[in-house]
Amino acid sequence: MGADSPAQAVREASSRYLPGPAIAGTLVDSCVLIDVLADDPLWADWSLDQLERCSQQGGLIINPIILAEISPRFERAADLEAALNSLPLVREALPWDAAYLAGQAFKVYRQLQGSKTSPMPDFYIGAHALVQQLQLLTRDSTRYRSYFPKLALVAP
Repeated sequence: MGADSPAQAVREASSRYLPGPAIAGTLVDSCVLIDVLADDPLWADWSLDQLERCSQQGGLIINPIILAEISPRFERAADLEAALNSLPLVREALPWDAAYLAGQAFKVYRQLQGSKTSPMPDFYIGAHALVQQLQLLTRDSTRYRSYFPKLALVAP
């Protein structure tokens, strides 16, 4: 079989969805940002400590879905921007390959009798982290562990 055979093309296309060994940074889940921005009495200290620790390992990243999840807590976009500017966050677009993995996680969720009718934000967030070899900083690890067992998590 040559390099352009159908079997070779399938292996190459599938391999891009598999994580490599190195962590390239940390995707920060909205719950951690809410802890910090709202100065949650139970979780703010833990979240701040983890943000500091993870920032020493690489970049702290958010995507548009994470931004959307925290935005209802602000009356104006300018207020949200001012709050986020106090944190060393890098904004990244959601990778196209993450959409496929989010859809696959949703398919499993539905097979397990899940009631939602469209993929949930956590599926996109977990898939983004997995596709880009990021660890995920979250307090809500149950769903991520269930649907993305190979995802590196920083969680309590």
